Amino acid sequence: MGLSSRFRKKTKPRLPDGVRVYAIGDVHGRADLLQSLLTVIDVDLARSAPERAIQVFLGDYVDRGPDSRAVLDLLIERSKTHETVCLKGNHEIFLLEVLKDPARLQEWRHYGGLLTLVSYGITPTMNPSAEQQVELIEGLKRALPPEHLAFLQQLPSSFTCGDFFFVHAGVKPGVPLERQKDEDLLWIREEFLASEERFGKYIVHGHTPVSAPDIRPNRINIDTGAYATGNLTLLTIQGDSLLAI
Repeated sequence: MGLSSRFRKKTKPRLPDGVRVYAIGDVHGRADLLQSLLTVIDVDLARSAPERAIQVFLGDYVDRGPDSRAVLDLLIERSKTHETVCLKGNHEIFLLEVLKDPARLQEWRHYGGLLTLVSYGITPTMNPSAEQQVELIEGLKRALPPEHLAFLQQLPSSFTCGDFFFVHAGVKPGVPLERQKDEDLLWIREEFLASEERFGKYIVHGHTPVSAPDIRPNRINIDTGAYATGNLTLLTIQGDSLLAI
């Protein structure tokens, strides 16, 4: 799906010459879909050989889907051989908070966190007691590879390239991009989604599932609910051209 000619003529956000960005929406444990898109990117890189290619992942790698552990493995390995930017999502923050406070396990389960436990070989009961919650999180701490924990702790909240601002959830209208708070970058919905404000950069985000990439004059949402729909979106940007597949 490409941008309309009307949109391109009106605003034309651009990347620097020679730069191509590949942005991928919320993965949520779908390692199979992520691997397929990485293969698509590799084929495109081999065919077109851009001067500089940056792969940007918009957060929410864990929870809801079946294989959060494998998703983190893929992203960590990818970063060793390609220029990647892995942004933090609210689900990564929640996982780190549960590691500190096992009492939040019951809340985490509503975010699909039990599937993350299972991906690390931990089988939770349906309604764990307070003592069992502590045991489950202690088990997760033991099962979580050190490189996974380091990866989760080092994720940035946003990334800027040319006229584009990449973020998990969105930005708070009326606040300069350099003064945005993590709470909004990771969690905001209605206030941002309803805004027609030009934010100083064109916002590329996920967080709120849509049936197809939602292209607006000031933003594009590429979270297509991969864990439920089987559709993980890849957005390719070069110059002022955007293509979502």
